[in-house]
Amino acid sequence: MSQDQSNQTEDSRLSALGYKQELSRVLSKFGSFSVAFTYLSPMVGIYSLFVLGIGSGGPRYIWLMLIPVIGMYFVAMVFAELGSHYPISGALYQYAKNSVSARYGWWVGWFYSISLLVTVAAVDTGVVPYLAAILNSWFKMSLDPTQHSTILALTVILLAIQTILNVTGAKVMGRVASFGSYVEIFGTIGIALILAAAGFNHGFSFLFSTNGAENVATNSLGVDFGGNWWLGASLIAVLAHAFIFYGFESAGDVAEETVNATHQVPRAMRQALLAGAGTSFILVAALTLATPSDPEGYATATSFAGGVPFILENAIHSSILRDILLLAVVFAFFSCGSSIQGASARMLFSYARDGATPASKTLSKVSPRFQTPVNALVLGALIPLAFTLLVNVTPSADIKLGFITYPANISALTSLVSFGVSGIYLAFLLTVLGALIARRRGWTGEGAYTLGNKGMLVTIIALVYLVVMFINLVIPTGLASPRGALFNLDWVTLLVIAILALIGLVVYLAVPNNRKK
Repeated sequence: MSQDQSNQTEDSRLSALGYKQELSRVLSKFGSFSVAFTYLSPMVGIYSLFVLGIGSGGPRYIWLMLIPVIGMYFVAMVFAELGSHYPISGALYQYAKNSVSARYGWWVGWFYSISLLVTVAAVDTGVVPYLAAILNSWFKMSLDPTQHSTILALTVILLAIQTILNVTGAKVMGRVASFGSYVEIFGTIGIALILAAAGFNHGFSFLFSTNGAENVATNSLGVDFGGNWWLGASLIAVLAHAFIFYGFESAGDVAEETVNATHQVPRAMRQALLAGAGTSFILVAALTLATPSDPEGYATATSFAGGVPFILENAIHSSILRDILLLAVVFAFFSCGSSIQGASARMLFSYARDGATPASKTLSKVSPRFQTPVNALVLGALIPLAFTLLVNVTPSADIKLGFITYPANISALTSLVSFGVSGIYLAFLLTVLGALIARRRGWTGEGAYTLGNKGMLVTIIALVYLVVMFINLVIPTGLASPRGALFNLDWVTLLVIAILALIGLVVYLAVPNNRKK
């Protein structure tokens, strides 16, 4: 089948679902995969979370990766069937809306949209230290990446560039993501090979040790698991992996811009997850084996004082190679942020096209020149920018809110970012629950990818995984506990979810269309 014939088939399917083709269907198989893969971004995840994982769980934490990868693969299969049946922009919102009801879909989309926009802010502010290092080295600047003005200025520049590129068309977004995929390969497998060539400091058996992580005296992050690894350290260390293995669903967000979407969207989801798992394992293994063998050096490498930069600096002595790596890290963050912004804009566009948001006519407007949802993309930049301003809200003392304590020296942006992954898991959980409800009502997938008679079992396994991991993410165990100190700030993440739910209720009721549903 030619591309024109494939596009006509997809346009007809979209029309049967009640929508007119307005976006440009130009994303190739690799482009669709790349959008999903760069959002998942093994480089961004590992360079950001390696210390949290190995610091809390020791070298053995690498094997915990199997839990979220396997769990999320079941989720990916559920989403793949839904994405093949409903190849519509807005993915999770549309899946839940069509599985249960418009009201149910709205709330799924609300938590997912906010999580996406929070993640854009987290990624674009997270790259600031690496970007500042390049600018300081190459142009003799003196940028301080910890200063709020530096964070804001560089984030504004990144958001502006990402928005301009995304506005100019899905093909440009696909090209940025495609190049980002190659950068991911270099930044994971390539760096692993370089570290191997430089010489590892440990043998393979080191990956099965805890190296004392379960004991507070030898834990690199100074957290206390009371000597218990399986029921202590592992429950926290697994979250460093849980924060990485999502984003594959964004292939569904750009379904209306994907050639042969009914076939390609489910394929891209599963391939992006598996590719992310393979490259992540290789990089984590290489970084772990490259940690210094002496206790002091290992402690520095696996703590916030050192981390991945410390490991690479000790192993790679070529300043040119280090600069190339630094540039690769920056582009990985950039392409990740670009893909997430593109996905969030499609979600906003999908909402607006259904008349489910304030200013729906404005947000649903598609540029006749670029065939992209321009206004949704602009809003998808302005909201993360507003979130970035929250870095300036940092209390100098603990704030008591009834039984909840907001800790000192934690910015409002940090607490919002702590919600980001929990919000993603909540949206995933509700979507899979919706799929289960639909199956109980007799729904069967009619796309190119179906689960057949295994659908119910796959959906239940996916739901169980999401429920268990969501509880592990948000359960309040005290600010002094490893979970409260490193991830959810005790009750703060649940408090943020509650606040966002209240804001969502106001937004929902502000739209006359929603009140009629």
